[in-house]
Amino acid sequence: MDIKNNTANIVSISRVFVAFIAIGLLYLDSRTAYLISLLLTIIAFIMDGVDGYIARKYNQASELGSVLDIMGDRIVEASYWIAFAVMGWLPILFPIVCVTRAFTTDSIRSVALSKGMTAFGEKSMQSTEWGKFICASKFMRISYAVAKVAAFVLIIAAYTPDINFNLADGIRFIAEILAWIAIIFCVVRAIPVVAESGKLFENGKN
Repeated sequence: MDIKNNTANIVSISRVFVAFIAIGLLYLDSRTAYLISLLLTIIAFIMDGVDGYIARKYNQASELGSVLDIMGDRIVEASYWIAFAVMGWLPILFPIVCVTRAFTTDSIRSVALSKGMTAFGEKSMQSTEWGKFICASKFMRISYAVAKVAAFVLIIAAYTPDINFNLADGIRFIAEILAWIAIIFCVVRAIPVVAESGKLFENGKN
């Protein structure tokens, strides 16, 4: 692999392993482990923006990069929701909604990709203005990302060993609100993908 011309893709893939390490540290009953996990979680989400910046700045944008970016997002997000549910910190509804949404949108986008369309950018499969806003606008993407990382970070903080009980309760309350906001964003951003998918199958066969 040409590392120099694939820096963005390497960052996209690397963030998955950063998230895995962060999640693994949550199984250690250690305040230090949780604080490192919290820091790595923030880094993993920063890397999501870094790969896009590198791709644009150094002209490394490609269909492969788009696929890796979305794949990384799905793996990282689902991994956190699943881990939190397994540990009893959130209802199982969260990972179920996340995974269902991921399979639905990515199945549709795989068909779009086969027809030369991408999730974002100039070849976006979204043709309506409202669809482009909900799925691809900076406002929606950043708002969704901020809600997720804030929820994940605060959930980890709330369950950090030896944290003050009253403080933990306050953090947990805010974290749960942000978790609901994030999962609602998750569902809402899938609506245009499903709503505009009909055109992909107009000339196809079941």
